[in-house]
Amino acid sequence: MDRPERYGLKRAPIPYYGGIAIYLAFLISLVVFVPFDSRVIGLLIGGTLIFLLGFFDDKFSLSPFLRLFVQFLAAIVLVIFGIGVLSIKLPFLGSIDFTSIKFSISLFDFKTVIYLFGAFFTVFWVLAIINAMNFVDGISGLNSGVSAISAFIIFLLSIHPGIHENPAGQFSLATIALILSALALAFFVFDFYPPKILMGDSGSTFFGFMIAALAIFSGGKVATAFLVLGLPILDMCWVVLRRIFSGQSFWRGDLKHLHHRLLSAGFSERVAVLSYLFIVAVFGLMAVAFVSTSQKFFIIIGLFILMLLLGSALIFLPKIKGKRRLKSE
Repeated sequence: MDRPERYGLKRAPIPYYGGIAIYLAFLISLVVFVPFDSRVIGLLIGGTLIFLLGFFDDKFSLSPFLRLFVQFLAAIVLVIFGIGVLSIKLPFLGSIDFTSIKFSISLFDFKTVIYLFGAFFTVFWVLAIINAMNFVDGISGLNSGVSAISAFIIFLLSIHPGIHENPAGQFSLATIALILSALALAFFVFDFYPPKILMGDSGSTFFGFMIAALAIFSGGKVATAFLVLGLPILDMCWVVLRRIFSGQSFWRGDLKHLHHRLLSAGFSERVAVLSYLFIVAVFGLMAVAFVSTSQKFFIIIGLFILMLLLGSALIFLPKIKGKRRLKSE
């Protein structure tokens, strides 16, 4: 069962085993529908590490440093099994190559090449997305909704005829993304307010890891994933910086995330979740419609401006309402 009193919530505890159901359903679907190769095996090993970490954290409340270390190991597993970013395109600057420094690993029949700068970027990316998705898990239905949309956008991009020279090479990615999206959508039915079960960290971090990995699984889709997950990523950055500058531990949870501020502004839980998901879906569809790097750059700028405006409004609106209430009294 979850522990709502830890977060100042006044409600009865809710079963916390949703992450177990999500992981087992994903595992079965992967075995049935996806042909295994080294990358799929690496994805499964890393995802299993993250699931087990979340499971034991739900049960015993592990140290944040231990959680970060295991997340780091899971990201390294991806790199070793050939899932990583080899280059990124920057608007107006061209492509940045991450393959200049490399070394080989050979163990029995297993051989792989690791690109140093690509490995650094991959680890940073995976850690950022895992924790951004974990931060989103503050209102029932939010994490599962964002995961369903994000995975489906990655699926659409993987079958986009204008992006890939060899669409057949995207089969595994498309299938895994569609499986993940369907799982998240199915869980959303039970997770949406009022929730019947919760996914816990075993579900939220597993979804985050999978989306981060799928974005770099077969050709980098980092800019697209950043657009879809821009709201959670910017919210995580804002919350972490606010906690650091206010002298708090950045890993200590609070009720000042964007979704919590929507509730403070007077939105119901259902409306807050649906509003958040609407913004995520709009920017996700824009990522599919506008595929060039320069177009995505301007969309990201627009998302950043929207986040600033929305965040400022949600910070000051409750204060204005409070002052008006005091005057009326």
